[in-house]
Amino acid sequence: MESTNSRLSSAGDSQVRRPFLGPAWSPDAVGRRLVELLVEDGRMSNAELARRVGVPESTCSGRLRVLRERGVIAGVHADVNLGSLELPLEAMIALRFTGHTRDDIDGFRAAVADVPGVLAAFHVTGENDFLVHVCTQSPDALRDIVLDHLAVLPGVVHAETSLIYERIRGSRPLG
Repeated sequence: MESTNSRLSSAGDSQVRRPFLGPAWSPDAVGRRLVELLVEDGRMSNAELARRVGVPESTCSGRLRVLRERGVIAGVHADVNLGSLELPLEAMIALRFTGHTRDDIDGFRAAVADVPGVLAAFHVTGENDFLVHVCTQSPDALRDIVLDHLAVLPGVVHAETSLIYERIRGSRPLG
């Protein structure tokens, strides 16, 4: 059951607790611009962020702290060229469950994050129950991920794999 003090993140990492601060909270124009700039370049310095939004560095630092505390900024991550790490094959694996029991879904959520090659998992509506984004070095390794790690989990009755030819990052994810 969800606590009024914290909740599990729904962004793929089921072990991260995020503060639950009641109804949705939305940053003002400065806060939204800070988020946009960090989405564009997560390594941008506080000084550069402050300059770009037109506020003092101390104000910018305080605004970023509030955005983190409110869970608006959940983390900053590297956009990695997987091919350069000899992981050129990406796929999306659609999984379907026999039913929707809490035990099967919770068990899957707990297990999927530890499967080698998993980049993200999405609990979705529609014909399938989960989409799992994976990367690997070869078709054989992809088959092993599906057969040895995903299709064998309790409740999973169908797995369908789609190879990803190209990943295109959105240039305006916030609108």
